[in-house]
Amino acid sequence: MIKTLTTSAIMALALTTGGALAAGDQGHIEDIAFSFEGPFGKYDQEQLRRGLKVYTEVCSACHGLRYVPLRTLADPGGPNFTEDEVRAYAAENFFVYDAELDEDRPAKPSDFFPTVSGEGMGPDLSLMAKARAGFHGPAGTGINQLVRGIGGAEYIASFLTGFTGEEQEVAGSILYGNTAFPGGWVSMAPQIEDGTVDYDDGHNNSAHHIAEDVSAFLMWTAEPKMMARKQAGFVSVLMLVLLTSLLYLTNKKLWAPHKGKKVDI
Repeated sequence: MIKTLTTSAIMALALTTGGALAAGDQGHIEDIAFSFEGPFGKYDQEQLRRGLKVYTEVCSACHGLRYVPLRTLADPGGPNFTEDEVRAYAAENFFVYDAELDEDRPAKPSDFFPTVSGEGMGPDLSLMAKARAGFHGPAGTGINQLVRGIGGAEYIASFLTGFTGEEQEVAGSILYGNTAFPGGWVSMAPQIEDGTVDYDDGHNNSAHHIAEDVSAFLMWTAEPKMMARKQAGFVSVLMLVLLTSLLYLTNKKLWAPHKGKKVDI
C-alpha cells in the first residue's frame, strides 16, 4: 500500500513539474553585462543619455513614463543633465495640459513625463524593468535571480531584438514572432533596427546597442536611487561586521577569566 502511494505521489510530482515547465516557458533572455549589475555596479551616465534619446525618438509615441518627474534627469546617478538641459529637453519634447490655462503648454522640469493613452498605445514603461524579471530558473522558481540578477533590463533588450520576422493573423490582428516573449507572439511590431537612432557621440548604433541603451535607461526610471541604496547597504554591512567583531572580542574578554575553572556541585 505504502509503495503504491509513494509511486503515485512521484508520478503526480513529475507530471506537475513537467506541466509547470511547459507552462512556464519564458522565452530566451540574453544575459547582458550591464554596468549597474552587482553590489558595486553603477549606471553609465553616457548610456543613460543615449537611452533617453532612444526613448524620446522611438518609444515615447506609444509608451509613457508617468511615474518619472522630468527634474530627476538632473539627479546624481542618472543622466546628470544640468537644470538648463532639463528645461530645454522638457520644453522641446513634451506638452502637458494646464488646467489653469485650459490648454496644452510646453512641459517644465516640475512636470512628469507625459502619460500616453488611447487605442493602440502600449503600457507605461516607468516600472517595466522591475516588473519584467528575465531569469526565472527551473519551473519559474526564480532561483536564477539570486545568481544573475532580476534580469528586467535583459528582458527588455532581448524583447526588442528578439523579433523573428514571422507574422500571423489572429482574430483580425497581426501578431509578430518574438523569441523573448512568453508564447512567442506579440502585437507590437518591431521598432528597432540598425541605425534607427543616430547618436551624437558617434557610439555604435546597431540594433543590439540601441536596445541595451534604452533598457539601461528604463532600469534607471524604475530604480533611480539604486546607487544610493547600494552604498547604504554596503555601509550597513560594514557596520554589522564591525559590531559583530566587537561583540565577539568583548565576549571572549569577559569570559576568559572563567574558562577552565571547575565548579563544585
